[in-house]
Amino acid sequence: MNLTADASRLADTESPLINILAERWSPRAYDKTAVIDEATLTTVLEAARWAPSASNMQPARFIVARRGSASFATIHDALMGFNQVWADTASVLIANVAKLSIDETRENPWARYDLGQAVAHLSIQAQHEGLHTHQMGGFDAAAIAGAFNLTDDHTVVSVTALGVLGRPEDLTPELRKREVAPRTRKPLSDLLLTND
Repeated sequence: MNLTADASRLADTESPLINILAERWSPRAYDKTAVIDEATLTTVLEAARWAPSASNMQPARFIVARRGSASFATIHDALMGFNQVWADTASVLIANVAKLSIDETRENPWARYDLGQAVAHLSIQAQHEGLHTHQMGGFDAAAIAGAFNLTDDHTVVSVTALGVLGRPEDLTPELRKREVAPRTRKPLSDLLLTND
């Protein structure tokens, strides 16, 4: 089954979106032999660097770990539940870190938001490059922070799997069912608290 060409993977939108947004989804099946070349990986990270941030403080930080490295194993070992079952086939795992401080006395209240924007830009650039991302919240943040000697003003917010789409047949039956299930979203009207 080739989910890249499968129309069920396209977002069923209420208004037309640019293709790159409509095509973006979060797979769990990655090609465990694929290697992302350094130029492409740098381009994906460059997109994150150029995301907007409050007062241009740029609080986004990234721990980039290529499959086969000790850093990859460390991040993978910190994943929880189902994430650990499939994420080892991704080409790269990225721990997304927010630098929380502005200086010694002030915290940046927008640090996590701005990191989210950077990860969104990374995700869309990855999609443009023919790659796929999957964002994860199930991980041991303290284990990652300790392993990479992060200071108290740095917090691991999420982990991104990055790679080339694989085959759903290679997943466990339960994960395969999730992989091929129709994509759904709440109606836009449910998200708009006010729309005057």
